[in-house]
Amino acid sequence: MKLRSQLNCLAVGWLIILAPFFLVTYELVNQFTATRADINSVVYSWEQYIPFIPLTILPYCSLALLYCISLFLCRSVSEQTRQACRLVLASTIACISFLLFPLRFSFIRPIVEGFTGWWFNQLEQFNLSYNQSSILYIILSWLLWQHFLQHTPKRLRWLIHCWFLLIGISVLTTWQHHFIDVMIGVAIGMFIDWLIPVKKIPKTHIHIPCTQSKKLTKYYATAALVCLCFGIYSTPWLLWLALSLFIVSCSYHFGVNTIYKSQHGKYSAATYILLFPWRCLMTISRWLYTRKIPAISPINEHIFMGSYPCSSVKQKAILDLTFEFPRAQSTYNCVYRCIPMLDLVCPSMMQLQQAVSELEKLRTQHNSVLIHCSLGLSRSAIVVVAWLLAFDDFKTVEQACTFVQQQRPQIVLGSKHMELLEQWHINITQNPMNMNLVRC
Repeated sequence: MKLRSQLNCLAVGWLIILAPFFLVTYELVNQFTATRADINSVVYSWEQYIPFIPLTILPYCSLALLYCISLFLCRSVSEQTRQACRLVLASTIACISFLLFPLRFSFIRPIVEGFTGWWFNQLEQFNLSYNQSSILYIILSWLLWQHFLQHTPKRLRWLIHCWFLLIGISVLTTWQHHFIDVMIGVAIGMFIDWLIPVKKIPKTHIHIPCTQSKKLTKYYATAALVCLCFGIYSTPWLLWLALSLFIVSCSYHFGVNTIYKSQHGKYSAATYILLFPWRCLMTISRWLYTRKIPAISPINEHIFMGSYPCSSVKQKAILDLTFEFPRAQSTYNCVYRCIPMLDLVCPSMMQLQQAVSELEKLRTQHNSVLIHCSLGLSRSAIVVVAWLLAFDDFKTVEQACTFVQQQRPQIVLGSKHMELLEQWHINITQNPMNMNLVRC
């Protein structure tokens, strides 16, 4: 009760800050843009067939109430602070976008009277017909939708989905915004949702970028910049790929948790959608590399190593090392664990320890385990070699690597992998305490 009272007081405090911030910034930007003469509209031809439905003003206006309620739903101070920061960032990005790319709604709305007419009159006192691009309502709709889902029982979540879908439709059927505004608003909402997630992401380890990680950061950032330029000047859909590649570059710089993959192998809705273009490219790459190599290679009677499983799996347990793909549907009938690792980068000692420990637990409890990464060539290989050194009779790293290579000749372990394995071998042979940690 004491915590709830504290959270309610903080929620009131946040609203005292957020409400004026929202109203003042939005109004000032509207007034400034109203003085400009270079405001255009972006309208698709099919939008002329969107009907005007006055009654949808009710879900449209309900967002203001949901905005306030969201802060009172939080179960902790940290969650409440994250939610407030999400709302502040939404208004800030929207206002900046309003100033840089102002757009105008071009349709003439019919005169509405009666009950719904009163609501439209109230709305018009605040909402001018300028600055529609990066529609704030849609940004907030996405953020509040994700927030309310976290506080709704699963059996009732369909109500949340339906109501927020109505809100999304209402921005078109009340003739408040064009479709381009909705697309931009959703994109910004998802970006904020990725940047400040609803749930706090646990920090599994401290990421210190290595030389290879820094190179990949630069490559992905450069590719994102190229796509951004082409997207702005020629092909707008490339902006989606640019944002996707930017997020991946952040993951190589800040660590694998930048693209948070849950213990169940799932991404947040925002991350899943934002990374879709990059994931398509990775799927094509995976197919090109794996079409001529075995999907699964047995290491011994208990451990199997392979690429991302696209067909049914016979093993009872799965250890997934990918960060670029969600859990494969073919593994839903198996016990599943994941230790996400960056592709083309040597894992940290802590990640290796976690993966080996998890592999041994799965082997002990379920007897047969498939450990996989994307191609089944490096990440899974280094974990299997480390496991053999810890739990089998191999005395040297070279012996263990040779054995694994005999079972799966295509594996690729570079000098950094070998250095890590040598250090791993020293740790578990010279310090029994480290071996106990692996067994935990």
